[in-house]
Amino acid sequence: MPELAEVEFYRKQWDCGLGRRVLRIELHGGKRPFRGVDPAALTKSLRGGRLLSSESHGKQMLFRFSGDVWLGLHLGMTGKLSAGKHDHLVLVQATQALVFSDPRQFGRVRFHQGSAPPPWWAGLPPALMSAGFSRARVKSFLKSHGRLPIKAALLLQEGFPGIGNWMADEVLWRAGIKPSTRSGRLGEGACEQLWKEIRFVSRQALHKIGRDFSDPPAGWFFHERWGRGGRCPKHRVDLARAVIGGRTTAWCARCQSG
Repeated sequence: MPELAEVEFYRKQWDCGLGRRVLRIELHGGKRPFRGVDPAALTKSLRGGRLLSSESHGKQMLFRFSGDVWLGLHLGMTGKLSAGKHDHLVLVQATQALVFSDPRQFGRVRFHQGSAPPPWWAGLPPALMSAGFSRARVKSFLKSHGRLPIKAALLLQEGFPGIGNWMADEVLWRAGIKPSTRSGRLGEGACEQLWKEIRFVSRQALHKIGRDFSDPPAGWFFHERWGRGGRCPKHRVDLARAVIGGRTTAWCARCQSG
C-alpha cells in the first residue's frame, strides 16, 4: 500500500497538467473507487476546467480545478497516477492524459464543488510534518489507544496520516521500541523519541522517495525488513518477525527491548 512519500511521488505525476484544460473525461463510473460519487456530475464539472494546484496529506491527494472544483484521490492498496495511459479515471488534455488506475479497486475518487476546500479534506488530522503534529498530540493519541500495540497504533490514519507498514517498522527500530509494546505504557521519553523519529523518517522519505521514487538511504531498516534472512543494520543479528495489528512486522530484539 502506498505510504506518505509514495503518495507524494504519485501526486507530482500530474504536475505536467498544471495550467492545462481538461478537454474530455473518460471513466468507469460503476467501479468501486467511485462509490458515493455521481459520475455525470463529476464529468460535467471537470470538463473544460484547468488544473490549478495539488497537495497530498498522508495517504490522500487533493487536486483543485478552475470553477471551484475539487477532486480527491485515495490510492488504496494498488492505486497510482500517471500520464498517458487510460484506466479508471482519465482527464484528457491537449498533449497528454492524466490517469488514475487502481487494479484492486481499494482506492477512492471524491468530488466537491465550492470556493472552500471540501469538508472531508479540511477535517483530516494534522500532517506529520506540520506544526499541528506536536509531541503533545502524539502522547494524547497514544494514551487514548493505550491498549493497542504501538505498531497497530502507528497504522491508525486518524493519528498518523501517511504511515504504513514499512514506515512504522522503520520508526520503531530507530526509536528503540518493541512493536508489541502497549501504547499506554510508553513514558515521556519514549513518546518524545517516537515523535522525533516519525518526523525524521517522514522528512527523509519525502526527500528521497517523494522526489523520484528512490529507495531510502543505505543503512535504513527498510532494506532488511522485507524478507526472511534480514539482519539489523546496526548489530547484524537476525530480525524477529510476527503479525501485529494484522500486518507483518519485523524488529531487532537487541535494539528494541523497550
